[in-house]
Amino acid sequence: MRNYKDLQVWSKAHNLTLAIYAVTRSFPADERFGITGQIRRASVSIGANLAEGCGRRSDGELGRFVQIAMGSAAELSYHLLVARDLRFLRPETYDRLYSSLDEIMRMFSSFYDRVRPRSSTDRSATGLQEQQVRAAARAVRANS
Repeated sequence: MRNYKDLQVWSKAHNLTLAIYAVTRSFPADERFGITGQIRRASVSIGANLAEGCGRRSDGELGRFVQIAMGSAAELSYHLLVARDLRFLRPETYDRLYSSLDEIMRMFSSFYDRVRPRSSTDRSATGLQEQQVRAAARAVRANS
C-alpha cells in the first residue's frame, strides 16, 4: 500500500482541482448542475481514483485505478474545451489549466507503465523463470 500524498502526480492533480474550483466559481449560476458540476467532478475524480488505487494491495489494482484517473483526466480536458468555447473560460486560463492537465496525464502514463499488470506472456515468462529458480534451489539443497 502506498501513501498517495507522497506521489508528485497526486499533488499536481490536487492543485489542479483547487484551481478548477476557484475558476468555476465565476461560471454562470445556471450551469451549477451542468458544466460546472461536470468539470468539478472530473477533476476531483483524478486525485480520488489515484488515492483509492494506492489503498489497494497490488500494483495491478493500482494500475486499474490509474487508468480510471487517466479517463477522468481525458474527460476533464473535454469539459475545459467546452467551457472555453462557451466563453466561460478565458483562453489564457484554459491554456494554463490545460497545460497542468497535460503534464498530469503524461505523468500518469509514465506511472502506469511502472505499475501496470503484466500481460499473460510476461506472467508465463516470469512463472517459467520462477520455476527454474526453484528447481535450481532444490538441486543445490539435494547436493548439499
